[in-house]
Amino acid sequence: MKVLILGSGGREHALAWKIRKSQHVDWVGCAPGNGGTTSVAESVDLDISSPEAVVKYVQDNEIGLTVVGPEAPLANGVVDAFPDDQTHLVFGPSAAASRLESSKRWSKEVMASAGVPTAGWRGFTNPYDAIAYVSSRNTACVVKASGLAAGKGVYVCDNADEAAQAVTSIMIDRDHGAAGDEIIVEERLEGTEASLLAVCDGIDHVVLVPARDHKRIGEGDTGPNTGGMGAIAPNPEMTDELVKLCSDTIIAPILTELKADGTPYKGVLYAGIMLTDDGPKVLEYNVRFGDPETQVILPLLNVDLVDLMLLSASEKLGGFLKQIGLESHDWRRIHSAQHCATVVLASQGYPGSYEKGKQISGLPNESENLVVFHAGTKLVDGGVATNGGRVLNVTGLGDSQESALLRAYSAADEIQFEGKIMRRDIGG
Repeated sequence: MKVLILGSGGREHALAWKIRKSQHVDWVGCAPGNGGTTSVAESVDLDISSPEAVVKYVQDNEIGLTVVGPEAPLANGVVDAFPDDQTHLVFGPSAAASRLESSKRWSKEVMASAGVPTAGWRGFTNPYDAIAYVSSRNTACVVKASGLAAGKGVYVCDNADEAAQAVTSIMIDRDHGAAGDEIIVEERLEGTEASLLAVCDGIDHVVLVPARDHKRIGEGDTGPNTGGMGAIAPNPEMTDELVKLCSDTIIAPILTELKADGTPYKGVLYAGIMLTDDGPKVLEYNVRFGDPETQVILPLLNVDLVDLMLLSASEKLGGFLKQIGLESHDWRRIHSAQHCATVVLASQGYPGSYEKGKQISGLPNESENLVVFHAGTKLVDGGVATNGGRVLNVTGLGDSQESALLRAYSAADEIQFEGKIMRRDIGG
């Protein structure tokens, strides 16, 4: 089988790396890919913003499975453009279901209808109304661009002044473009964050190993939000009881609600969760594999990822789970007992402006317990250079969280490029 992956980041490198190991696969393409994906996939020159171009390439090249990495093509309707047959399967949700991520307001409304626990919120399309609202409350809150902002449109605010500045940045200064046409202002939840991903077929689901992402740029969770500066799995805070609770109250109700609305959800569903004193509550849903959570989840997955994707795309996951007696929440049966940690090496200035084209040295060879996933790199004159804000995901495995982190940090310290930055408290 031929598999095409859409995207160019660390998530897509991890997907290509895992998919290449499948017994079903004899060719992997990555459109457009990056400087690291070339080791496991062929780079494909394809306009992934055009659903028609993607489908034509898939049909012309007899691609059996297409895996959509980033959120933008999903919101743009790439899945909807595929013919309804079993010849060219696609892993990912429809544009309508993708609104769980592309419209935070709509996502909140669906959560309310489904009875999913989440933070209280208000939506605004007028910046001055929003500023008046946050000023009158004068409490800690979270201000979010409602549209797609590449994981950077979230502002965690301590007071009214910070919230007003966040509204100004999003809606008046247009720091995130059209994603800021509408915002939501949420109550600020306190607790520990967790990430739970589930493979879904429209009705049924199976969760993957719970992870923890570190979003903010600075150590001690300080500074602006980023796309993610590192992750660990399994998340020690996510007990088996908590995972089952989240599966039952956060994943399953959304699938039921969307199916009832005529927009069944197929693909991977990401739930960003806050573990509060009142129980787990949803911070946000994403409609694709998390980044960098994917880089710590897939190395621990000990079943064929392509099997799960095919079952999802063909709406046969539920039958398979019943056949093998696997409960939706029982992630341990399909993952190894190891631990995994990834440390992001980023460019100086990220998540703001940064320079590209810095030569990278000290990249280690892949081993049984160490792999470096490329995020923002390109090949230049036989070497590898920086080509993005998040550059590399240095990923270690071990029998404990500590040993996995030690492997990742030891390798991260050996890798060099001008302006390299990283957090040294991942997993803490």
